[in-house]
Amino acid sequence: MNKKKTKRGHYFTSSKHVKKPLRLLLCLVWGLFFLSVFSVVLYKYIPVRFTPLMGLRALEYRKTEEAYVKHHTWVSLHDISKHLIQAVIASEDQRFFEHKGFDIEQIQKARKENLTRRRPRGASTISQQTAKNVFLWPKSSWFRKGLEAYFTFLIELFWSKERILEVYLNSIEMGKGIYGAEAVARQHFNTSALRLTGEQAALIAATLPNPLRFSSLNPSAYVLRRQKQILHQMQLMALP
Repeated sequence: MNKKKTKRGHYFTSSKHVKKPLRLLLCLVWGLFFLSVFSVVLYKYIPVRFTPLMGLRALEYRKTEEAYVKHHTWVSLHDISKHLIQAVIASEDQRFFEHKGFDIEQIQKARKENLTRRRPRGASTISQQTAKNVFLWPKSSWFRKGLEAYFTFLIELFWSKERILEVYLNSIEMGKGIYGAEAVARQHFNTSALRLTGEQAALIAATLPNPLRFSSLNPSAYVLRRQKQILHQMQLMALP
């Protein structure tokens, strides 16, 4: 490191050598910022064909030497059953069209309930889940939560609510190697996403907390109970 000697014999570091790393760090931060904004704006117009989770799952199955086939077909929101749209909103985020990405009311409610619950209840909105699914990784940490909040803000800023739903319903994991509404409709119900019934849609939505544990193809008693609850909520709510 370059140092200069003062009249009293003390040494100090050259300001040039301090400023250079700071400039590089600043350039890196700005570069990542523009890349993130560019990615969000790009995905406003083009289909999301691949997500970090898809790549991670492929690596996980490769390590276990299990057979892994990815099923994913992008379809427009107009080609997805309104029943499924209603079911995921009823089960995952009933205030989706009211909030700006974060449901403060549900966050506060979850905090109070989690003081007495054995298993903490989350309060992630569909927007937050979309940000995580498309741009980040599944393992939770404070760092990832921070990035999730950042990307949630960006997609709420640049995308419409309809676009958020479209990306969410096309990218969310719905079973082993199954991503999106069209894939789960084909693999589990031998139909298209557009032709899913209310019962089928509610069954799919009932598995979303853990689609690798719960299955809409072979539903457990718990999933069937959740299906009935979601169907009831679907009857009470009306989409805008």
